[in-house]
Amino acid sequence: MSGNALELIDPQRKSLVFKVYAFEDDAYFSSLKKYNYFSVILVTKGKGMVTADLSQYPFDGACLICFSLYQPFKIKSEGVFQGVMVNFHPDFFCLHKHRNEVSCNGVLFNNIYDSPVTALAKDETELLLSTINGLKLELQSTGIAQTEVLISYLKILLINGSRIKLFQQQTEDASITKTPVILDTLKNAIEEHFSSLHSAGEYADLLNISTAALNRVCKTHFNKTLSHLISDRIIIEAKRQLYLTDKPVKQIAYELGFNDEFYFSRFFKNHVAISPQFFRDTIGFNQANA
Repeated sequence: MSGNALELIDPQRKSLVFKVYAFEDDAYFSSLKKYNYFSVILVTKGKGMVTADLSQYPFDGACLICFSLYQPFKIKSEGVFQGVMVNFHPDFFCLHKHRNEVSCNGVLFNNIYDSPVTALAKDETELLLSTINGLKLELQSTGIAQTEVLISYLKILLINGSRIKLFQQQTEDASITKTPVILDTLKNAIEEHFSSLHSAGEYADLLNISTAALNRVCKTHFNKTLSHLISDRIIIEAKRQLYLTDKPVKQIAYELGFNDEFYFSRFFKNHVAISPQFFRDTIGFNQANA
């Protein structure tokens, strides 16, 4: 560990599996980050802009910002920027394996339709901060069953973060400004057909709407183009298959609608900045039930 960072290293792999890092400015986040672990960033003070993938999201005040495996992001603040970041490798805590205990995958992580930023009230900030302080104290101790205690605190952090975000989503859904029905139909269509329909035009035809009109409503409500949404959904499934199964890359490519393994590899590298094989090599392999 060094400076404001507390780290846990896997003694066998000699690699980082868990980290808590306190920050006082945006220097660490001003360049593009791509981690082979999940990131949970609790901002206690700050205002600025988050860039995630190809989209930008503003924040103003305390908030929770979450990023998935190898999701490119950077943060630029306007003045004061303070908080703490928690990183965990899937070998330390597998979201897929623990999905019934911690329903955060699709809420805090791998949610292609919502902002990665969740605004926090004072009591919510204090709740999450107290849990992170528990993580920090445990990392500084040398007690028995340290990993089990850290995982318990991490579960609490993820559960409470998910509860806060879900409550906000439910409140927004009940407000006057509702999401157009066409977008709920689109989300269902993407979930059903992402492995066979890859172009914006195909979804526009399916929904009987022009591609331009569908793109406009996507940009307005999701801050992404339709093509971006489709690509993100394919990448999420590709990552899941690479981590949870031992299927050859060629088979994964075929199941995701790519007839050419090399085209799939280029597609993956274009969006994740690394090859499918490198992703599998650095994330590890966990044969949890998919």
